Amino acid sequence: MTGAWMGMPAFPDAAREAVRDSQLRANLRNATGTIRAKRARVVAERPDWEQLRVAGERIKDQALRNLADHLVEFERNATAAGAHVHWARDAAEANKIVLELVRATGSSEVVKVKSMATQEIELNESLAEHGITAVETDLAELIVQLGHDKPSHILVPAIHRNRAEIREIFTREMPDVPAGLTDAPIELAGAARAHLRRKFLSARVGISGANFAVAETGTLVVLESEGNGRMCLTLPETLISVVGIEKVVPTFADLEVMMQLLPRSSTGERMNPYTSMWTGVAPGDGPQDVHIVLLDNGRTDALADEIGRQALRCIRCSACLNVCPVYERTGGHAYGSVYPGPIGAILTPQLRGVAADAVSASLPFASSLCGACYEVCPVRINIPQALVHLRGQVVDAKRGKPSAERLAMVGMGWVFGSPRRLRWAQKLAALGGRVLGRRGRIGRLPGPGAAWTDTRDLPVPGQSFRDWWADR
Repeated sequence: MTGAWMGMPAFPDAAREAVRDSQLRANLRNATGTIRAKRARVVAERPDWEQLRVAGERIKDQALRNLADHLVEFERNATAAGAHVHWARDAAEANKIVLELVRATGSSEVVKVKSMATQEIELNESLAEHGITAVETDLAELIVQLGHDKPSHILVPAIHRNRAEIREIFTREMPDVPAGLTDAPIELAGAARAHLRRKFLSARVGISGANFAVAETGTLVVLESEGNGRMCLTLPETLISVVGIEKVVPTFADLEVMMQLLPRSSTGERMNPYTSMWTGVAPGDGPQDVHIVLLDNGRTDALADEIGRQALRCIRCSACLNVCPVYERTGGHAYGSVYPGPIGAILTPQLRGVAADAVSASLPFASSLCGACYEVCPVRINIPQALVHLRGQVVDAKRGKPSAERLAMVGMGWVFGSPRRLRWAQKLAALGGRVLGRRGRIGRLPGPGAAWTDTRDLPVPGQSFRDWWADR
């Protein structure tokens, strides 16, 4: 990933800065707490919730096992219905395809449905470089765009902003903002609605992603809460959808399971307010020039990893973010990727490569491995397992490059390799504890050990087992 996310610091550095922002932590705590409570209520209504999770897992796994066949089937059925299907190996190829399609219409502005795939390939930035403005129509995405900001949550990209901050952004950036705008939610939503309505009515090109792509019928599905998606998908003459290849499900009947899992896990609703489905072109109704860009961009590499491929099950509900104690304290920007939180910690390194940059190498360690993410995932992605697996890959990638941790492990191996050396090490540790300890605790270790004691106290070493045994 380039552009907005290029040059981001590794997670530990970014997180250290984020946790100093008390307003950010308050915003995150309030928002994630609210979403968690709503989700818990609607999930508790379903006595078959675990069976639904297992069904969702099996549907996605079956789709991934036979992904090549399902993609070909999807292309065949979508094409038969009047759509044009394009294949993109990476972000550059996808952006080039979309740029050429927009240029062919003569448009200099497009309207967009919230889409993680287009954020991943940084489509907006690519279009802007060629004089084409992409207008985000999801309210939270609009806030992020007008604030010259980056999204920090999969479902609620502006979760790090409060109402007062949003009012300030609208007042400063929105040319047609009403006079005397307050931070009341109804007024903020009304201002955004009036601003976007003019964009919808004049747009000739709409760009979307998709929550699901049905191989059996060639159908694309978008779930959303505001109605902006419905406007983008029906009003423009040309519709371009950028869809990750992992979004394919085999049959239309599979949506029965997925559309029970996704709303409950994401917004805490029994069903989402707007579900839009389209299959190619319907003569005289909606866009008459429909294009679908099937995006790989590292997904095939992830598919080849027996453990890591679980990340491709993800249906982008963000439930794992809302329960993660690390995310709640650092926010999404610290992850240095469009995919934050626990799922981002396993998806981003696989799409980029674990050794691609400092961010990718640090993300598998951005977790306490508490397992809460696995417990809430609607398609049962074992994120802790994948994190440990990817940590091993990071270590393997760094093999031969000395690090403080590696040197410490080598040193400990040498000490534990001899009873005599272990005995002397225990005596030295006890002596050091007496020198550094205060009231039974070591508040700060010297040198590299300070990183450990910066966030926790270390008990002073007591009597060793050997000495205890000798005394008795």
